[in-house]
Amino acid sequence: MCLKGNNYTGERASISDSEIAALSEVLFTLDSNKATKSQLIINPQVLLPDSQTSDQIDLSPERLYKFVDENLLSKPTYAALLSLLDNYNRVTGVAENFSPGQLAEQEAFLTETISNTAVGQELYTFLHGKRLYNSEEEFKFDLKMMWFGLYSRLNNKLDSSGFEHIFAGEIKGGKVSGFHNWLQFYTLEKKGQLNYYSHSFNGPWESFPDVLGMQFEWEDFYKQVGSAIIGCSPEFDLAVYSLCYITRPGKQCKLSLGGKRLIIQTYTWDKSTYGDGKKYIGSAYPATP
Repeated sequence: MCLKGNNYTGERASISDSEIAALSEVLFTLDSNKATKSQLIINPQVLLPDSQTSDQIDLSPERLYKFVDENLLSKPTYAALLSLLDNYNRVTGVAENFSPGQLAEQEAFLTETISNTAVGQELYTFLHGKRLYNSEEEFKFDLKMMWFGLYSRLNNKLDSSGFEHIFAGEIKGGKVSGFHNWLQFYTLEKKGQLNYYSHSFNGPWESFPDVLGMQFEWEDFYKQVGSAIIGCSPEFDLAVYSLCYITRPGKQCKLSLGGKRLIIQTYTWDKSTYGDGKKYIGSAYPATP
């Protein structure tokens, strides 16, 4: 694959599926901030056939997250992500408006996840070696634009971004849209704002991170299948979605985690651009067959 649309002055190398899979294994190994089995206990309860995910029936009397060690959430990258999640109006068609402090939280999140973790540094080193980015600052600026740059999903309002859609979740057309982050799910469930119904997919991993495809209700709005990587660190979530979006935009991206295959589906936002014609992230999530 030959990549275009970046300002790096050298000739850039193509990136093969095998290189992406190998890098994802390295990121998986480097994710020292992922949850252990003693730090995170989930209770998936009812496994629902795909044919019944539209039924909107609550089949799980208990919460999905049985226990989360709060010490895990105090780690810098977790704290940086959690500080961002309440900065958004979830309803599409309503323009987002960030304070200087909230904009600073975006910068802090990228610094903590990319500059201050082995996962983030490994991703940058790989992409730099492929001549996609000339410097770490250039890389982080591009991440800020592709993830936090605003675009309009409804009514020509700057109401959405890749980060809001994937990490925080949105409401569009009377249902939940996006919402692919386990920490947001845990936080809202703990507050009583989210009701877990069932799951239709459970990945093959026996420790974290794992993958679930879930059915749930978020304050009267239903999500038929919301998939997420469960128990990974914020830097891992950001790294694998960014890797897949940068190298396989609008396509399926084939990862390998602990020797087991994971496919990330990415979508580009095609109605507006940033920089020299680059496309914002429309969505990215684990595919659940």
